[in-house]
Amino acid sequence: MRSGAKVAVVGGVFLVVASGVGYGGYNLYNGLTGNGGGGADTKSAASPKKSGPLSTEEIDKAAKDFLAAWAGGNAPEAAQLTNNAAEAEPLIAGYRDQAHVSAAVITPGAAVGTKVPFTVRATVTYAGQSKPWSYASELTVVRGLTTGRALIDWVPAVVHPKLTKDTALKTDQAAAPPIKAVDRKGRELTKEKYPSLGPVLDSLRKKYGETAGGTAGVELVIASGNDSAPDQTLLTLTKGKEGTLTTTLDADVQAAAEKAVKQYGHASVVAVKPSTGEIRAVANSPADGYNTAMMGAQAPGSTMKIVSATMMMDNGVVDGPGTKVECPPTVTWEGVTFHNLDDFKIPGGTFKDSFRRSCNTAFIKAVKPLNKSGIAGRALGETARKYFGIGLDWQTGVVSVDGSVPESSGAETAASYIGQGKVAMNALNMASITATAKSGAFHQPVIVPQSLDDRELATAQPLPGSIAQALREMMRATAQYGTGAPAMSGVGGDKGAKTGSAEVDGQGKSNSWFTGYADDLAAAAVVQSGGHGGDAAGPVVAQVLRAR
Repeated sequence: MRSGAKVAVVGGVFLVVASGVGYGGYNLYNGLTGNGGGGADTKSAASPKKSGPLSTEEIDKAAKDFLAAWAGGNAPEAAQLTNNAAEAEPLIAGYRDQAHVSAAVITPGAAVGTKVPFTVRATVTYAGQSKPWSYASELTVVRGLTTGRALIDWVPAVVHPKLTKDTALKTDQAAAPPIKAVDRKGRELTKEKYPSLGPVLDSLRKKYGETAGGTAGVELVIASGNDSAPDQTLLTLTKGKEGTLTTTLDADVQAAAEKAVKQYGHASVVAVKPSTGEIRAVANSPADGYNTAMMGAQAPGSTMKIVSATMMMDNGVVDGPGTKVECPPTVTWEGVTFHNLDDFKIPGGTFKDSFRRSCNTAFIKAVKPLNKSGIAGRALGETARKYFGIGLDWQTGVVSVDGSVPESSGAETAASYIGQGKVAMNALNMASITATAKSGAFHQPVIVPQSLDDRELATAQPLPGSIAQALREMMRATAQYGTGAPAMSGVGGDKGAKTGSAEVDGQGKSNSWFTGYADDLAAAAVVQSGGHGGDAAGPVVAQVLRAR
């Protein structure tokens, strides 16, 4: 802090003295301020309302007083020093009463503008067991709208960076026994070795912990108010007994996936075995955040042309890869003009040429006859469901999103053919679509065997043989001498690919998408703001495929 506290503070450290399992010792808030009153929205009649930017002294004092009141276990006073006391008080009180933190030392760092970072060293005590617990967080000081006072801008993440408005800290017997998750070869999968698997392992534990044969221990968790969301373990006081759970993952492929996405700030990748639908790897960056790879919903760009090509062949728009199609620089659909990258064109080209070079206009201009027949707005979604299982409530074994291709109208219909508009996919969906093209039939992705719980898996019609063969021919061309060739050059075996880039409103650079297969492994990746598909997502997919 910029200025030191004068009472009950040593070297800028706010201290609570433990007494039994409760909070005791000093009420630091009263000691520092000299009174126990005051509220976040109460203004003294003798003090004029302040305005304008906060001063250094105001930031220091607001942060110091709040941290001292919180560390002292004085939830009402700490809450009154925020701009939302009603929401802050129960969470701060729960730090002692529900999380069972029996002692805490909070050490503030140097303020950066209005933000003050701090570290917490605490002791959690429950049922006769005590364990140390430490972490870092930060707070932001703002000026109160009605009082002009310097207040803490309340968000649950102040108490712990992983807390949200729908979660709380809780120490108790775990809701589910711990599991020892192993890959298909019996190798153990841990959050420490494979950080991206954290959300997956939490979900597997919630769903299969009891059936795996373990017994629950005592843990400090971030408890969710959503029954479908798993608790996140922050500290284990007593371990309980693990049950062993076999997954379809492959430790080697998972390791490659983790390494591949780690080089980007926001990226995800999934690998699937085409012949069975077994998920071999799931990785995200950041690793400990939201499982975007399986739960995301984003425009997939031109990787969607695998489905669009299937729709066009299934509806007789083109006969196959050798059909002559026009690829002009631009095309207009109901008053909206669509472009190719740098307005390139392919004079006298075939459908395969347009696919391997990712010609947007060919995938719009050739489909115009479907608009006249009245099915243009629903044909893509029907194809996605019929052959690729999109939107059929996949039961993978963990929470996942199985894609969406809603009916469209106007220019959104044309946009959907090139993976824009309302089309929403994630890396799991695109890896599955590629796996279906490779194998010729949809196998619903799974991360644990169906035999574990006899859950019902989604089914779809096999691709007509001629269409499956055509897709593989065009994807092979893309990987060998099309837009996917640079990324796939170091991948051996029978290989195919499709590139994509998806424009996002307000984002200066497109999201990079890439999907491909090599022998009996398919993978898809997305890198946020990665640009062209082959530039960022392509190398991610290639690295995963090389690990097969």
